[in-house]
Amino acid sequence: MRLNNKRTFDLLACIILICIFFIPMVVISILIFSTSKGPVLFWSKRIGQFNKIFMMPKFRTMLVGSPVVATHLIKNSDNLLSPIGGFLRRFSLDEIPQLLSIFKGHMSFVGPRPALYNQLDLIKMRKIKGIHALTPGLTGWAQVNGRDNISLSKKVDLDFEYLQQKSFIFDLKIILITILKVFNSDDVTH
Repeated sequence: MRLNNKRTFDLLACIILICIFFIPMVVISILIFSTSKGPVLFWSKRIGQFNKIFMMPKFRTMLVGSPVVATHLIKNSDNLLSPIGGFLRRFSLDEIPQLLSIFKGHMSFVGPRPALYNQLDLIKMRKIKGIHALTPGLTGWAQVNGRDNISLSKKVDLDFEYLQQKSFIFDLKIILITILKVFNSDDVTH
């Protein structure tokens, strides 16, 4: 079986990062378990390539029983955060378990962020522009250009721009910008 360059990069980088983040993942798991009731991981139904549903893991940042909708749609979502949920989100540490989705091939490091199964407006807009044919990513062009602070239509426009310009070099640029934004906690509102 021959893998393309993007998939080869994803696999190699994923294995390296799982090794690097193994101890932090154990520490985060212990902190989540000891500070709030419920499972350590939250599995959400997400829309993958060609609109196939897959289960995406994240470290649980919300209290058990919180609504399963995009966080920006919840009023006073900060009241539903677990004791360490805000910290995990601020530094995007809740995203680390998505390395498993990358390893399985459900996600890539770079691509449009996977929509929740119930974000029908976003799913429809992406399908119209052909974005649904891309493998969703841990980060993406829309993520580094506004993340939580831009409208759905702007996200779709940026995802479409990525579709038109996608290349290994462009992916590396997005990864580097992502690293800078994570360290600065830019564009994180939820």
